[in-house]
Amino acid sequence: MSVVEQARRSRTAAEALAVATRTTKDTALHAMADALVTRTPEILTANSTDLAAGHEAGLSTAVLDRLALDEGRVAGIADALRQMAALPDPVGAVVRGSTLPNGLELRQVRVPFGVVGIIYEARPNVTVDAAGICLKSGNAALLRGSSSAARSNAALVAVLREAVASAGLPADAVQLLDATSRDSVKELMRARGLVDVLIPRGGASLIRTVVEESTVPVIETGVGNCHVYVDAAADLSKAVAVTLNAKTQRLSTCNTAESLLVHAAVADAFLPPMLAAFAGAGVTVHGDDRVARFADAVVPATEEDYATEYLSADISVAVVDSLDAAVAHIRRYGTGHTEAIVTDSQSTAREFVARVDAAAVMVNASTRFTDGGEFGFGAEIGISTQKLHARGPMGLPELTSTKYVVTGDGHLR
Repeated sequence: MSVVEQARRSRTAAEALAVATRTTKDTALHAMADALVTRTPEILTANSTDLAAGHEAGLSTAVLDRLALDEGRVAGIADALRQMAALPDPVGAVVRGSTLPNGLELRQVRVPFGVVGIIYEARPNVTVDAAGICLKSGNAALLRGSSSAARSNAALVAVLREAVASAGLPADAVQLLDATSRDSVKELMRARGLVDVLIPRGGASLIRTVVEESTVPVIETGVGNCHVYVDAAADLSKAVAVTLNAKTQRLSTCNTAESLLVHAAVADAFLPPMLAAFAGAGVTVHGDDRVARFADAVVPATEEDYATEYLSADISVAVVDSLDAAVAHIRRYGTGHTEAIVTDSQSTAREFVARVDAAAVMVNASTRFTDGGEFGFGAEIGISTQKLHARGPMGLPELTSTKYVVTGDGHLR
């Protein structure tokens, strides 16, 4: 079936989803969750085939980690759907309303986008998260995963489509495009008028390609070259703990810290325990000369290191002489995702928050908290790093647009 035909079927499904009640949508989400758990063995069988092929193809450890499923991960994905069902339905929510001086009643209400296309890399959990969040927000999901996860995604979507249909909604609310052909990506990016919005999730190359070549409106979910800045007024034991968590809690996520900036005033006291903690966690430090003097294992940092989203057990480290220098470094190399400061100075924290341009700014907290679930939004479709429509974790409200409803009593202008 062609991408255009699938998009048309998604559009038909979207018409039914737009008027579906919350009860129906939530019933479908619970059915999807139950089916995932019941059919875990066949999902894991498909995933093991993808993993074996990935090992054979030499995929990186980070990619294989994102690709891998087990019983616990499938159960967690199913639980996320149940949690989503418990969240308020964004469709129909009144953003603002008033009665105009002429008596017209004006309401701005949330409505679904319609058809949401999602292009993503080797993360089968995105298949379920995207299907669920689109369905709850009244959108049809047109999914294009990577070839490395093709079998896993096919198994998951087969389960989800049956569950959606069992709840009385169109199975085409969730569709999977062919992952073996690059043409399917190109056709999806050109399906303007059939697909309402396109969301890329993955590395810099994928996102740049979609943003530059798509004729469908794109919501850019960004690369995460996230920084932790340890200020002169930082509690150093807290700074070690926050930095270590930001880097090592999970290496392969976009909210993982990839760069550490240390104020020169605390470098002598902070860097020895921090470098020791990194060494104990198996993290390779790419540092400047002011960092290298504290440990022989420090690898000389290059310009590329400071601009890299490693997604691995690597981090770039630099000593800076001031808050100004830290902000300048972040503005040069950051990707607008998440930046963090560790400091006990309220004035410095306020200045950092005001000057750093990012979707999320953490004060004395790990960058790993930039997440829809951690923010209490439930599952997210991604972290938007752009400034139009949505920025930061994109939960259910961010998967809607709005329309104005104007009610009168024979009013004429």
